[in-house]
Amino acid sequence: MAEAPVIPGPNAAPLAVAVVGAGNMGGAMVERLCEAGWAVAVHDTAAAACERAARAGARVASSAADAVAGLPPQGALIVVVVDAAQTRAVLQQAAPAMQPGQAVLLCPTIAPADTEALAAELTRHGLHAIDAPMSGGPARARDGTMSLMVAASSEARAAQDTLLRALSSRIFDISTRVGDGARTKLVNNLLAGINLVGAAEVLALAERLGLSAQRTLDVIGQSSGQSWIGQDRMARAVAGDFEPRAHMTLLEKDTRLALEAAQAVGFAGPLGAAAARTFAEASAAGLAGQDDAALLKWLRQQNPGGEDQHPGQ
Repeated sequence: MAEAPVIPGPNAAPLAVAVVGAGNMGGAMVERLCEAGWAVAVHDTAAAACERAARAGARVASSAADAVAGLPPQGALIVVVVDAAQTRAVLQQAAPAMQPGQAVLLCPTIAPADTEALAAELTRHGLHAIDAPMSGGPARARDGTMSLMVAASSEARAAQDTLLRALSSRIFDISTRVGDGARTKLVNNLLAGINLVGAAEVLALAERLGLSAQRTLDVIGQSSGQSWIGQDRMARAVAGDFEPRAHMTLLEKDTRLALEAAQAVGFAGPLGAAAARTFAEASAAGLAGQDDAALLKWLRQQNPGGEDQHPGQ
C-alpha cells in the first residue's frame, strides 16, 4: 500500500526541490514529489528521463546549475546518479550556483571516502551534505516505502525533515557522521548481492535436478531460503524478463565497493568476494546491460542442460 506523501497545506507556498538524475529511481522520486505538490526542477542527460519528468509536472532544466536556480533558502538538491564521478561532475556545476545554507542529498551508492570528500567540498561552499543512499527499487521509491539511510548533522537533518518524509516513510537515521549512510548501504548491498547470487545458483541447480524453477521459487518464497531480492529478481528471470530495472553493473560496482571498504578495515569474509566475482564475470560475459536477474541466464550458460529439459517452466 502506497504511503501518503507530505503535501503542502492549501495556503502554503509550494515546496521546491531540484533533482539531478531522473532514471529509474530518480524518476520515481520525481513523480512522487510532483504528485505531492512540490515544485520540482529536473536535469538529466537522457531525453526519455526528461520527458517522463515533464509528464509528471516537473520543470526540465538545461543543466544542474539551472535546476538549483531559484531554490528557496532552505531548498535542496537531490543527486540520484550512478557513481562518484557523476556525482562530482553534478556538484561542480550545481554547488557554485547554490546559496549557503541549502542542502545536497547524496543518494548514489558510492565509497564512504568519496562521500566524505564530497561533503567536505560542499561545506566549503557553505552547503549542508546529507548522506542519504536509498534501497528498495523504483516501485517503492514511487510509493514512498523505499529505505533511506541518513547520516547528517542534526541541523541539516532537521532542516530537510519535510523533504525526507515526502520521499519515504522508512527513514533510518544512522548517525551524524557523513559517510555512515554510505557504509550502511554498502553492507546492505553486499548482502543483497550474496542473496541474489545464491538465489540464481539454487534455481539453476533445481533445473538441473529436473525440478520446475517456478514451483521451486514458490516453495522458497514461503520457506527458510526466502530473500526479497532473490524472490523479486528470480520471478522475472523465470518468466524470461531481463528488461533492465537494475543493471548488472550496479551490483558489480556495489559489491566491489563493499569489498574495498572491508579491506580498508582489515575484514575478510567468505561470501562477499565470491558474489563480487560472479557479478564481474557475468558482466564480462555480455550481460552488463541486462537486469541483474540475468544471473540465472548466466548460470544456465555455465551449466547447460537444465532448463532445456523442462520447456515452459
